[in-house]
Amino acid sequence: MGEEIMDLAADATVEVTLRGGLAREGRALASVVPVLRHLLGAQTQGLVSEAILARVRGMVFDCAAQLLAAKGGRDPSARDPDALDALAEGLMADEALLAHCHALAAEGLIAERLMQRHAVDPVLSPLLQELIAAEDPAVASLAMATLAAQSRFVQSQRRMELPLGELPAELFHALTARIADAGAATAGLQAAYDEGASRLGLMARLVGSMRRGALAALGIEHAGLALFATALANATRSARTDVVLSCHEGQSLRLALLLRAAGLMPAAIGRQLLLFNPAARLPEAIGALSAERAAALLAAERPAH
Repeated sequence: MGEEIMDLAADATVEVTLRGGLAREGRALASVVPVLRHLLGAQTQGLVSEAILARVRGMVFDCAAQLLAAKGGRDPSARDPDALDALAEGLMADEALLAHCHALAAEGLIAERLMQRHAVDPVLSPLLQELIAAEDPAVASLAMATLAAQSRFVQSQRRMELPLGELPAELFHALTARIADAGAATAGLQAAYDEGASRLGLMARLVGSMRRGALAALGIEHAGLALFATALANATRSARTDVVLSCHEGQSLRLALLLRAAGLMPAAIGRQLLLFNPAARLPEAIGALSAERAAALLAAERPAH
């Protein structure tokens, strides 16, 4: 009985330590979107990297240009500067859109860093190659479509663009509602929209088709960042944006807990952390934590965006 009480006390201490670390990382994440709104509005830089800020700004303006083009029935390149600035300013007040753009920008930049440091291809990973060569023609076809979508994403990130059709459904409908007075334009956009054919939709379908084999996607060097983030989100029932942001160098504890909740053992978790951050150290407490407890800690400390 005495040993059991000591074990319970030790477990409680471990969880208090982990909760404190998660809370610190959560506060850092929660501050990002308000900071983005301030910097985008004030034309200043500093608290958010210039690369992130530039990509978010570019994606917001690109969305605004597409909406105006749809409303006016013209090419997005034929812009009315005043109307574009006014609509973009309104979009910059949309925290859900900013959070999504921030996650996309972070994904693009983290993928570039993984390529530079560890030669992890941002488009065609070893796992995606295997899936393209799958015997099941449906899986192979889905993998090819995913490859094409991922290639377009990388190019769009470099151009700081965000096609409206790549938005999650909730965001797509919220943005198109801004031109609701242009009935035909809105109807045309909505008729062409297919969330399942978007990059994120294709990634989710491909990971789902892998069933238990999706465990292979929890190795960043084998899966690449895009499939890794989708598979880890699926395995832990987390938002994919949260998983992407956990791959930032300052979010190692959150990433470690996500990987533990997905069933990875401490040694494998440590290897993944080092790929994202050479200075990362696996928290000792992770080794004493079950996958279920890791999931419970994450559920109690979801970051607010």
